[in-house]
Amino acid sequence: MPAPPPPQLDLFEHSRDTMLRNDVLEALLRRDAQAADAALQALRGLDPQHSALAALETLILALRGQDDTAPLQQASQALQALGALDGAVAPAARAQLGTAEATTWMLPFWQALAARAARLPYNAQQPEAHAAPLYLRAGDGQAAAAAVQGIASWHRIPAPLGWMAEARCRTQGLDSTWPLLAELAWLAAPRLAAVAGAIADPLLTRLLRRFEDQFDPGADSDPTPLLAWWPAWLLIDQPALLPQLRLAQPGQDSAPERCFRLLAELLGLERQGRHHELVAGRKRLRDQQPALYAAYLRSR
Repeated sequence: MPAPPPPQLDLFEHSRDTMLRNDVLEALLRRDAQAADAALQALRGLDPQHSALAALETLILALRGQDDTAPLQQASQALQALGALDGAVAPAARAQLGTAEATTWMLPFWQALAARAARLPYNAQQPEAHAAPLYLRAGDGQAAAAAVQGIASWHRIPAPLGWMAEARCRTQGLDSTWPLLAELAWLAAPRLAAVAGAIADPLLTRLLRRFEDQFDPGADSDPTPLLAWWPAWLLIDQPALLPQLRLAQPGQDSAPERCFRLLAELLGLERQGRHHELVAGRKRLRDQQPALYAAYLRSR
């Protein structure tokens, strides 16, 4: 017995379905919640089982909720709002608008949440509840930098230091960010990798990759994270960066930082032609980190 023919697509209903969904999307892009809801109700009436209904309703509800500008009183409130945006609204926006359009469409939500969280103090246990990373999500580097400035001793805390590095690169460029990146390498090397990914500067990415490909601290090295040695290696690979890098504030006097300071001293001695002091300094570098010493000699 022959199989029954597949059901034919009702081109009129399918076209009407597409038009109504597009009406919702166009209203969402205009940030017109009322028009988007009217188009959604028409779409629901035509096809109560349409696959996009739930996501579109999520986006409309998010638009309506954006009218709430009351300052947040607790970090838990910021984290709850952040979770809703990350867990529901952003995925729905990507699914319905596409990644590029969704990224732009989400910016006002991050800006609004950052403004509501502006009075919250920095909490080391809940760092993402602070306004600074929210302003970074909103693409507002100046506001993010100002928020970090309000954190006491931010140079000594990995998360705020990373936020400031990202904010400064966005607002002032990579040249002004080198000192902060060096400080971050010594203080919290894994966070440096995350910040570099967020900055996505081609030169920074290339230098980090070359360092990882070329530098091996040696099997007998202590358990110092590899990226902690990057600022010292950078002086060898890019000596022209010395004026910017030497602005890095003193950290915790770690071995990578001591080698960095010694290499900065050696570069100065080379320019001054002070041979005897240069020989002594090179010996100190060899004793402190043979792999850096070898890289330094290869560059001479």
